[in-house]
Amino acid sequence: MDIGRIRTDTPGCARVAHLNNAGAALPPYPVIEAVNGHFALESTIGGYEAAEQNAEAVQHFYDAVAGLIGAGADEVAYVENATRAWDMAFYSIPFADGDRILTTTSEYSSNAIAYRQMAEAKGAKVDVVPDEADGTLSLEALEAELAKGDVRLVSLNHIPTQNGLINPAAEVGRLCREHGVLYLLDACQSVGQLAVDVEEIGCDMLSATGRKYLRGPRGTGFLFVRRDILRTLVPPFLDLRAADWKSPDGIEMRDDARRFETWERYVAGQIGLGVAADYATGLGMANIEARVTDLAAKLRAALAERPGVTVLDKGARQSGIVTFTVDGHEPDAIKKAARAHDVNINVTYPASHGYDPDARPTAVRASVHYYNTEEELERLLAALPQK
Repeated sequence: MDIGRIRTDTPGCARVAHLNNAGAALPPYPVIEAVNGHFALESTIGGYEAAEQNAEAVQHFYDAVAGLIGAGADEVAYVENATRAWDMAFYSIPFADGDRILTTTSEYSSNAIAYRQMAEAKGAKVDVVPDEADGTLSLEALEAELAKGDVRLVSLNHIPTQNGLINPAAEVGRLCREHGVLYLLDACQSVGQLAVDVEEIGCDMLSATGRKYLRGPRGTGFLFVRRDILRTLVPPFLDLRAADWKSPDGIEMRDDARRFETWERYVAGQIGLGVAADYATGLGMANIEARVTDLAAKLRAALAERPGVTVLDKGARQSGIVTFTVDGHEPDAIKKAARAHDVNINVTYPASHGYDPDARPTAVRASVHYYNTEEELERLLAALPQK
């Protein structure tokens, strides 16, 4: 990849060292121009009219995202964020009393709340699969839980929000297929930084966001639903985008993933998200993954050499998310000090960690992307307090 050209393509790179890509990445000019251009068109000819004029660009979103993740365009739905995409998938599953949900210790608290709600409403049971010593989901323990039976769903994150591990998504998919169990993958931190192929992974549903590593607009996301399970899922709510009104006594749901959409949407964002998917595909996800992994490894190594710094990341395989603490200094204060040096980082809090048994501390989270440079990593290190 031509990093210089990519940084020129990214106006934010001239202003900040942006190491908060797990929060919201800096968009490139093609995405900015697509979103701004459509919004400007809306302001001059009207929203409905602009959507009609740009119908081809709106439709292209489905092809672009499908190409990025190895899906069919009919298996992709545009949803306003990853949380809503995940919710639309999860709450469409017909849980019954005694059904088991298997998840991981690194699950995001928003998802854990949904499990609890389903347990209380339907009598489902939530079982947390233990980890290997390195913090990765234990495949042996997962297989043992699947063998016990009554599992309706395996649901986990590809990359957790609070540390750098990458869960073995494809291996989980293999086990789920062997046992005939639904598999929902939260990929909001992986799409855009890892090569994600839904056929290789074997997930039945996958949710993702636009604003993080995909470098798309905020307020955008998508849901993948495998074609052969689509008819078994009833979205938690429907409108005239998701279903057709046939008579006062009948409706007919769409037979593609767009049964999970609503009619009203952020049209400029949908166009921009399609452009973001094209941009990532054009660079090559294998190239992006290699660059992100390398930068994160360099940052972890440099942090580990600093007195008083503890790197908290787990996993045999690690992502672009780097978490750490500095003895005697609060993470929020470190974030504020870094911001004063035009370095963007974030903080992760225990309340987001769901079932993590280690009660992980509040920590600094620096998340790199391919447009970052080694010099920007040095700027972060220079902004950190000395012991």
